Amino acid sequence: MSLPLKLTPLELLCGAVALPSVSGDESKVAQFLVETMSQMGFSAQIDGAGNAVGTKGTGPIQVVLLGHIDTVPGDIAVRLEMDAEGGEILHGRGSVDAKGSFCTFVAAVAALSPAALERATFTCIGATEEEAPSSKGANFVKTRYAPNFVLIGEPSGWDAITLGYKGRLVVRISLEKDNFHSAGEGTSAGDDLLTYATRAKMWAEDWGHSRGLEGAFFTVQLTVQSLEASSDGMIQQAKGVLGLRLPPELSPLEAQTALEALAHDLPDLRLEFVGHEVPYRGDKDNRLTRALRVAIRANGGNPRFKLKTGTADMNVVAPHWQVPMVAYGPGDSSLDHTPLEHLPILDYHKAIVVLTQALEGLTSK
Repeated sequence: MSLPLKLTPLELLCGAVALPSVSGDESKVAQFLVETMSQMGFSAQIDGAGNAVGTKGTGPIQVVLLGHIDTVPGDIAVRLEMDAEGGEILHGRGSVDAKGSFCTFVAAVAALSPAALERATFTCIGATEEEAPSSKGANFVKTRYAPNFVLIGEPSGWDAITLGYKGRLVVRISLEKDNFHSAGEGTSAGDDLLTYATRAKMWAEDWGHSRGLEGAFFTVQLTVQSLEASSDGMIQQAKGVLGLRLPPELSPLEAQTALEALAHDLPDLRLEFVGHEVPYRGDKDNRLTRALRVAIRANGGNPRFKLKTGTADMNVVAPHWQVPMVAYGPGDSSLDHTPLEHLPILDYHKAIVVLTQALEGLTSK
């Protein structure tokens, strides 16, 4: 790949979004980003997990900016269009979730003053497989860095700061029973599956109510992702998948223990628990959030805090990097994974300016 000597922030973004990178197939965009970061003065490489990693600065303060460069499937024609006010909008898968955020990280670090680069070392990590259950990129780096401050690349809006994400747990249910006549006594495999799913749904609803908790971030959200039953005339089979989003007060292991107890009288039921991701909620007032709030106000914004009901690489690294941590990036997260995914270029440029100023302030004496 032959690139100009130095891409503009917009060319960086458009180039990254134009390269498809569904989870597990990020090599082309990773190579593009490494070459681009190298030309922007970073020491850049692809690491053992396929992450695109760029480091700039030599100072003792360690700042990690962890974004992700994979996307969910979906072909959205990559194009720049004008909105009703004459502003440019970039359409394309990953423009919001979350190549826009990672390109913001790269462009902001590239714009830092020599003084900031003497005070701190900035490491931009474009992680692989964030959209997959493996979280391959984040799991690879979580024990390889010891940052003082962390920014996670996810769309918050240029004038907002995300403090936390809910945890996650997935329950895979399966059971087999001998076939019997429907006019006989007993329950079918499908009956037992439905009984368990109903109990789990009721437990999730009661968990928050019994504690006086309200709001999506503070309660358990349980979604029945699939339920199915079949019979070959000899054996009945049933299986299903439940997905849970967990509040900060409930760990995945605590939720697993409660869900296992619900199957105490269903001996044929088999439960497999996967996707354990710990919920995280950071502090509103620390050195990192103050630096971002000051920069947002300096650029005409009114800083807002957000708590998100999904999960992100923040859930993976937070137990290991117990330091000030937020998620930040341009774009409207309600467009994530949708056919309408697009990013206003003005918001992208504002986020770059805000983050550059915030990093300067964060590392100043």
